[in-house]
Amino acid sequence: METWQQIDINRLDIPLKEVYTFMGYKDSEPDGETVRTTEYLLRESAQFLRPQFKYVILDGTVDPEANQFTLIGENGAVTFDAGKIICRQLRGAQRYAAFVATVGSGYFQWTDAVKRRDDMFQTYAMDCVGSQIVESVADYMETVLQAEIDPAGYRHTNRFSPGYCGWHVSEQPKLFSLFPEQNPCGIELTDSCLMLPIKSVSGVIGIGTDVRYLPYTCGICDKKDCYKRRTR
Repeated sequence: METWQQIDINRLDIPLKEVYTFMGYKDSEPDGETVRTTEYLLRESAQFLRPQFKYVILDGTVDPEANQFTLIGENGAVTFDAGKIICRQLRGAQRYAAFVATVGSGYFQWTDAVKRRDDMFQTYAMDCVGSQIVESVADYMETVLQAEIDPAGYRHTNRFSPGYCGWHVSEQPKLFSLFPEQNPCGIELTDSCLMLPIKSVSGVIGIGTDVRYLPYTCGICDKKDCYKRRTR
């Protein structure tokens, strides 16, 4: 079972407070020029970006002792060495959603347009705006997923991505192999497993009656030097 959706950016909840957090304004308020520039870039982004997501719902199992989980795709079983933190959170899942979400390939054109202005702050602010937009796309995706699994009485876990919580980014190609196409949502993987457009996320979500969603995911992770921990 798979679901794909392209979203009008105006339908997304993109909290400016979170954009400022990406910028480093954790305990202070941004100045007026920062606010004006950020709001302008957010409006401008609608000219370029076509946010979208896709997820496939799969059967699978978790082996907490081995710190692995296995998903059953069209081409057979794929096992991930995700580490103890993620596998602990996936325990009790009855099914799994492998997902990707992205701001869309228009991000390249937007980047070029902003860089031509030769304004380093606008370039930096654009990067932060893009980071929050893709997070908002993934949040929206979760609401769609929950509506789909509601009739079965299922809940879902947080989303977990390669590169975080002990799950190595090198397993990205295995995750992408679970989709019917090579480049879901037009996302390409580089040889170093970087996603292009860079403002893209991927991962897995556990689904079931006995799973839980934790509002603050840093509470489950002991990685002290994670950049998300520093900015949250």
